[in-house]
Amino acid sequence: MVSYDTHVLLKHKLHVLPLLTCGSSADTGQRLTLSIRSLLSFLVILAYLTAWSTTSHGFPIGELMRPQSFIVSPSGKNYFIANANGEPGKQDNNGFISKLDINGKPIDLHFINGGTRGTILHSPNGMAIVGKTLYVADLDTIRGFDINTGQSTVTLSFSQFHITELTDLIADGAGQLFVLDTEGNAIYQIDTTQDHSVSLYLQNDQLASPRGLAVHPRSGRLVVVSLDNGTVLDIAQDLSIHEMISNSFFTGRFQHLSGVDFDQFGNMYLSDLTAGKIWRVQPDQKMRPIAEFLISPTSVKIDRKKHLILVPYLYADGAEMNGLERPANAKNGSKKKKRTLSDYGLGMMGGDTRKK
Repeated sequence: MVSYDTHVLLKHKLHVLPLLTCGSSADTGQRLTLSIRSLLSFLVILAYLTAWSTTSHGFPIGELMRPQSFIVSPSGKNYFIANANGEPGKQDNNGFISKLDINGKPIDLHFINGGTRGTILHSPNGMAIVGKTLYVADLDTIRGFDINTGQSTVTLSFSQFHITELTDLIADGAGQLFVLDTEGNAIYQIDTTQDHSVSLYLQNDQLASPRGLAVHPRSGRLVVVSLDNGTVLDIAQDLSIHEMISNSFFTGRFQHLSGVDFDQFGNMYLSDLTAGKIWRVQPDQKMRPIAEFLISPTSVKIDRKKHLILVPYLYADGAEMNGLERPANAKNGSKKKKRTLSDYGLGMMGGDTRKK
């Protein structure tokens, strides 16, 4: 996996390196300490780049500003990245959505831009696409934009529910949207076929600050990951909550889960925001981290058609799409060669389909 190119890493992590060549007798000791720390940081980053630089298909995307989500259109022709552009959660009307082409190359970094041409967009987070509308979770509002022109088409306020910040957003493939209220431990449903009617789908403290949301491609159930306790939850049709993966004192693997999605083979991918890891969980529950030492992976989405994975890095102001290795549970009939570090990578999301 190739993470950020060197100039992005230097910009955000090695800004104190000039202290190696300047100083005064009064603070030489303090600056020397900072210089040593900077050099160590540089060596860690250099080792990180070297370890992952042999992976094919890696594509780092820079010039972003606090990216929070990264998705692919159902057609696979475009990708979209939501940028908070400042500290997430602030009502400053300077958020923007970047649009990428079929190969993941930027078409317009400010395709939808808060504060310009009458557009309102504060801190865009989760996104989903239904038809020709790109829906975006923006604090206490769901906003819809035309995926071709970027023009605003829908505005749904959640202020009556006393919500301060909606987070992840998912489409079920049948005209329904589901959106997370992390602070309120709730999931709301939007029926795009019924004039965008909004209703409370589920509210339960067992959700424990839900931060990532997906639709299981086989069962059609909603799958939620918890930011607070790192559990993975499955929601049945009767709205009962089942623990798919626990994260207790004895089995704890995760710190703060922030994203979840599935590939075409039924493997689940999890992003751990503070641990800096991406996990793969096979249908038989075998799991392993496929990438580590990442800089604040805010979410994870899969492009199922191309078998790519998309990851935005919140505090590194960049994102990455990359090819995934063909998993062990894929039926290909050929003998599987031994895997190496270069088999693993990071990338994007495919359209979700929720079974009826």
